Amino acid sequence: MKHKYQLIILGSYNGSEKEITDLFINRLDELKLQKEFYQILYSRNFEKEYEGNQPSFTIYIGNDSGNFNDLDKIERLLNEGNIILPLFFNSFSVEIPKILENQNGLKYLPTEKDKVVNLILESFGKLRNTRKVFVSYRRDESSSVAIQLYEALERNNFDVFLDTHSIKQGEPFQDELWHRMTDCDVIVLLNTKNFLESKWCKEEIAEASVKQIGVLQLVWPNHTLEKMAEVCIPINLKPEGFVENNFSDKDLSKLTQERVLQIVQQTESLRARNLAARQDSLITNFLSIAKKYGKKMSVQPQIFITEDVGVDKRRIFIPSVGIPLSTDYNQSSELKKEIQEYAVDEVYLIYDNVRIREKWLKHLDYLNEWLDVETIKKQEFEVWLKNN
Repeated sequence: MKHKYQLIILGSYNGSEKEITDLFINRLDELKLQKEFYQILYSRNFEKEYEGNQPSFTIYIGNDSGNFNDLDKIERLLNEGNIILPLFFNSFSVEIPKILENQNGLKYLPTEKDKVVNLILESFGKLRNTRKVFVSYRRDESSSVAIQLYEALERNNFDVFLDTHSIKQGEPFQDELWHRMTDCDVIVLLNTKNFLESKWCKEEIAEASVKQIGVLQLVWPNHTLEKMAEVCIPINLKPEGFVENNFSDKDLSKLTQERVLQIVQQTESLRARNLAARQDSLITNFLSIAKKYGKKMSVQPQIFITEDVGVDKRRIFIPSVGIPLSTDYNQSSELKKEIQEYAVDEVYLIYDNVRIREKWLKHLDYLNEWLDVETIKKQEFEVWLKNN
């Protein structure tokens, strides 16, 4: 079947639908996903082309006139258990029809389009559902701004790591810090005047570079940009980007609300790019070692690796960025059922185990003994491919 994933846009078209679909198509390119596996449906072609047995994500665009379009289509989608995201602009209760009153809506601004597109890709399983950010800063220079960004990102549904807020008493501080960095999508780095004079800050940047984690670098006024990571977006802060131009007081400095919103938006945008880059790195490393041992493997359009191991039999290897979770196991098991042209013999999640805490690695090894999906550590690619 040509189209597998369906993005459905219904309701009152007002230009926001073009902003979203244009960015969605760009994201497919960034993630190296083949566009022929995705279809965008509108009211005009819904009845003819909608397939109820395929993954879909619906956006309903509201209006304040009280005249709501496509209610029959919405009722059908709800009855079939589809995900529907209502978008409103001022008031949910006024702009969204009663049939969607139990759906969790989103107030739409042009700055929110990254978030909307990422939600679509998450629902299709092309971005992981966890949204993890690591804030790297020097306590004696930018504590107040770090806490401000922690709170802003938390309000925007990110799981944020900030050392003073995120490590429980009794946990080994440095081990937990590296563990949480390994599992993050983006590092928001507060590059103040003496940031790199801190041993720990230097190590965090070195770790980000090794793990190929994208960095959103906030460069303080009168300071210079540092080349710190493979994927790095700089934001050069100016005094007027701080409340009352105060950027030098670690306890009182605050960014303006406009600047904070920009940082949240850039974090959302960088997240997808960074996850794609780390996924590519994992695939490239695995294939390089596989080739060394004469394995014949292929990368499929859905971004997993296949290896034929017999007549109409194959293994599949799925890259998992960060720490594999139960949802990754479940999605991988479901993928096994979807591949109908071959009998899938074995399913594996491949992941980078460096800096993941030992208790988690032992838990993943335990699951390997009981589940039909197993994990392979990056540090064991060589041995596993040689012996299997």
